[in-house]
Amino acid sequence: MISNQILQTTIEGLKGITRIDLGICDTEGKVLATTFSDAEDYESSILAFVDSPADSQVIQGYQFFKVFDEHQLEYILLAKGGSDDVYMVGKLAAFQIQNLLVAYKERFDKDNFIKNLLLDNLLLVDIYNRAKKLHIETNVKRVVYIIETKHEKDVNALETVRSLFATKTKDFITAVDEKNIILVKEVKPGESYGELEKTANMILDMLNTEAMTKVHVAFGTIVNEIKEVSRSYKEAKMALDVGKIFYSSKNVVAYSNLGIGRLIYQLPLPLCRMFIKEIFDGKSPDEFDDETLTTINKFFENSLNVSETSRQLYIHRNTLVYRLDKLQKSTGLDLRVFEDAITFKIALMVVKYMKYMENLDY
Repeated sequence: MISNQILQTTIEGLKGITRIDLGICDTEGKVLATTFSDAEDYESSILAFVDSPADSQVIQGYQFFKVFDEHQLEYILLAKGGSDDVYMVGKLAAFQIQNLLVAYKERFDKDNFIKNLLLDNLLLVDIYNRAKKLHIETNVKRVVYIIETKHEKDVNALETVRSLFATKTKDFITAVDEKNIILVKEVKPGESYGELEKTANMILDMLNTEAMTKVHVAFGTIVNEIKEVSRSYKEAKMALDVGKIFYSSKNVVAYSNLGIGRLIYQLPLPLCRMFIKEIFDGKSPDEFDDETLTTINKFFENSLNVSETSRQLYIHRNTLVYRLDKLQKSTGLDLRVFEDAITFKIALMVVKYMKYMENLDY
């Protein structure tokens, strides 16, 4: 259904050209959009016109027109005046609204198709048949972006994304839940993942400035056919989750750059608990005090370089060595040894993953 705002904009535009007042009501006489003040006074006349067999009629100085959508009466249009010129303008306005109904229905059908495609709700034969009916090309390279907004049903964010991509016929913007906007974007020949990341950052910047909202953007891999779009969507979804767990400082996450986080995310929780118990004898590696955790993280950031880590922490080299020795005694892992450092790093990531998954269950 067309929004009242679109109907209002349409008749205001028509009045600006023709200087004739127009009004649109539903079949129960409720005013949806109008350029004159007393449209409510014609409710009884509208209801009588709805029941009449006529498609147009002059009543109390107004021309009344019926607007159909596939033989179903949708709206009553009022045009002020009884002249032939007003009749012609009324017919043109009714024709314009009828075309809007067709366009919006097609957009709605496309939106439904894309949603069902993303959620794997269509058989393979249905995908190609419906795509053909809706004039959607099937052999275009595409990628799926998920834009997670801070607030549910963020209309400003959705409209900003629409303004960026809706004019491109091979791009689709939809939503399958309250917080995520989904962009199915055409990938031009020769477009690399670096350029896809630039697009994600452009979306991020636009939403920060235009819609004044903080978002996270994730995207999947490029697919060659329409039947594979759901795969790119699942990848983008995983990238969004993995990004929240392991790369919380990043606002843009690509599935192709998830690294070891992707592997850990797919581990079953019982296996994770077994690993932590085996390495730390039931203790959690994130239960250390803040000073120890800061030391560990900074040591990893500096690729196990003792001198650079002590310099950045503003502590003596011997103090850092003492902390690492203390950690070795409590865990049995010496972070200066590459293999132990890898084990400890993976353990920290596994614990982050476990906590995230356990919080989802509450």
